[in-house]
Amino acid sequence: MTKPVLAIVGRPNVGKSTIFNRIAGDRISIVEDMPGVTRDRIYSSAEWLNTEFNLIDTGGIEISDAPFMSQMKEQAELAIEEADVILFLVDGMNGITAADEEVAKMLFRSKKPVVLGVNKIDNPERKELLYEFYSLGMGEPIGVSGTHGIGLGDLLDQVVSHFPETVAEEKEEDTIYFSLIGRPNVGKSSLVNAILGKERVIVSNIAGTTRDAIDSSFEREDQKYVIIDTAGMRKRGKVYETTEKYSVMRAMKAIERSDVVLMVIDAEEGIIEQDKKVAGFAHEAGKAVVIVVNKWDAVEKDDKTMQKFEQKIRDHFLYLSYAPIVFVSAKTKQRLHQLYPVINQVAENHSLRVQTNILNEVIMDAVAMNPAPMDNGKRLKINYATQVASKPPTFVIFVNDPELFHFSYKRFLENRIRETFGFVGTPIKIFARKKND
Repeated sequence: MTKPVLAIVGRPNVGKSTIFNRIAGDRISIVEDMPGVTRDRIYSSAEWLNTEFNLIDTGGIEISDAPFMSQMKEQAELAIEEADVILFLVDGMNGITAADEEVAKMLFRSKKPVVLGVNKIDNPERKELLYEFYSLGMGEPIGVSGTHGIGLGDLLDQVVSHFPETVAEEKEEDTIYFSLIGRPNVGKSSLVNAILGKERVIVSNIAGTTRDAIDSSFEREDQKYVIIDTAGMRKRGKVYETTEKYSVMRAMKAIERSDVVLMVIDAEEGIIEQDKKVAGFAHEAGKAVVIVVNKWDAVEKDDKTMQKFEQKIRDHFLYLSYAPIVFVSAKTKQRLHQLYPVINQVAENHSLRVQTNILNEVIMDAVAMNPAPMDNGKRLKINYATQVASKPPTFVIFVNDPELFHFSYKRFLENRIRETFGFVGTPIKIFARKKND
């Protein structure tokens, strides 16, 4: 199921990042009282009234020759295209500006539902400032204060009311759904074409739930696959991808619908910070991950090159220590056949369920060998464990006091579970709950 998308747009310095952080529940955006500080879109997941949605914070829109302004206008236009609902934020203290009117024109053209938020309405006396904003023609303005959190509930009520109805995607149980993510120009489209071209089978284009996405299904050695298109990745190509910096929202949509995510890295360019950011979305979403190093044919090699590159990956992607690494070339088709057994393995592990009695034997043996350390005179006592979900495998451990279940001991138990059951390619989640007496 693809989450609806809310984009926050408006001219610079009206408080978009502050509102974004309030809705996202964390200080994700940089907040600084200087126009143009949020230069790229920032993404997060959020929830209101049991409705989960994706959230985009944009750089301000302003018709100007100032640095970054034309790029930020481009970014905002693309965010508007991605959004199901737009939160148009203005500054109640400054009144309507020419830039606000320019934004309003863009939003009229978008034909998307718009909720008008008037920021910096910090007290009841300022409510009279709202009336001016009716002239923007965006419906009833809702007064909010990003700094104090005032009015956000009313604002989000309006936002959620405009979201389209989400329809659960029907997936065939015996089919593995996978997507390719990564920064621009690492060769995702070439890999997709190489995979589909190599199979020499009839490829059926099936409508995806993501706007503009055309998924591709194929079969290999009696296993069915669907490549989830990163929403128009092949349709729009590199021009769109470099214009919409890193295509992160499109990757997020594809990740949501995938069982397995192939994180593609450019062997020639090596690992950069953006690779870690993109891969982080797949990890946080709890998807099975395979790291695919593309363009391996273009690298000068000796007998230690692959080993050194693999170590670099492990050093940079500590949180993906469970992910297998495959070195391929879309251009020469080198090692492409190695992808399939790895995809099959991590998909199987992602949906694996462990018998409760066997799980508890492993946990109790681990505790006996390495009891939890004392904490202020108290010691963690584990009563029993059970697996409560798969995709990803999720375990609940019932204990005497969840506060005593420290991260280091959780990591120790996770390692023992992995040593016993494998779980190659999939994250696993472990939660502590207090045992009811």
